[in-house]
Formats: sequence, C-alpha cells, structure tokens
Amino acid sequence: MGIKYKNIIVLMLALWFPVGSWGGEQEAATARQVVATFQGHLIDAMKAGKKAGYAGRYEKLYGPVTQSHDLEKIARVIVGREWEKLTTDQQRTFVEVFRRFSVSSYAHNFKGYDGETFVFDSLEETGKGGVVVRTLLKIPNEKDVKLDYMLKQNGNTWQIINIIANGVSDLALKRTEYASVLQREGFDALIRRLNEKIDDHSKR
Repeated sequence: MGIKYKNIIVLMLALWFPVGSWGGEQEAATARQVVATFQGHLIDAMKAGKKAGYAGRYEKLYGPVTQSHDLEKIARVIVGREWEKLTTDQQRTFVEVFRRFSVSSYAHNFKGYDGETFVFDSLEETGKGGVVVRTLLKIPNEKDVKLDYMLKQNGNTWQIINIIANGVSDLALKRTEYASVLQREGFDALIRRLNEKIDDHSKR
C-alpha cells in the first residue's frame, strides 16, 4: 500500500512566508531541482518498500533528507525562544536527534508504492529571499495533495526549510509542543520523547 494523505501530514515541517512573483530563472531552476531530486528519492524509497525494510529505506533516505533540508534551522525554529536557553551541547544533541527523527519519519511513512507521482506546479519567490516550489502528489484513486516547499539558500545551496501540505502547517504545532515539553519537563524529556518516536517508527 502506498503513502496516504494522513501520513504526509505527519512529515510536514511548515513555516509560512508571504509570496510574490519569481524573476530569477537560473536560481529558480536550482531550487526546483533540489525539490525534484528529493522527491525522486522518495519515490525510490517507496518502490523499495517492505523488501528494503525500515533500515533499508532509512539508509536510502538519510543522505537525501539531510542534504535537501536545513534541519538545523528547522530545529531552531521548532524550539523557538527556548533555543537560547540550551547549552551548546544540548543544542548539538537536539539537532542530531531531530535529524534522525526526521529521516525516520520519512522512512516509516514512505514505505509502499501504488503508482504515486510528484508533479511540478509553479514556482514563486518570497519577500525574504526564499523560493516556494509548488508541487502536487498524485495518488491513484485519491485526491491530489498540494505540497508547497519553501527553500532558502544556505551558502551556495538551496535547502528546504518548510513544507505545507494542502495548507496544513505542522511546524507551528511542533513548536508549541516542543517548547511546552522543554518548559514543563525539561530537555531530557524532549530528547526521550523523540527517541521513543524513532524506536516506534523502526518497529512498524
């Protein structure tokens, strides 16, 4: 069985920015290629499916996820103001655990293929130097899922910092959840919860 819409929402790392028209064709093509390449790896992992197993899909997706996503920036945004209260070692630990959690989420949810395809829709620039690559995930016998990828340059490379599925932003929810855990239960509790989710992904 291929990916379902409810599984996509679990993966979204969303932070909305206003968008306008795009005028830099060369830079736009570069950002679009980052998204297209990443989506190609997702399809490959889905086709590998149960034969590859969770571990095989995790291995296939580790490089593509960590290279195409600015996971350190995403991690800082999720923690919010609590980030500055963490020690350097805690910040480093959180980024590493969040990196593993992100890859494990993709490996867990993109585990079967039923003819799904990604289709490019359009590309726009944001008011803060970023690019939004708009795509559709076409799932046989189901409604298309609109996936908007927000990218910014990290050095000379475009990286994904945000994904919105059919207008649903998950980052705001994660930011509230993670910051709340840090405030109420502390850093160790947050790391423990993420590791528990990683373990749970590996068993399904």
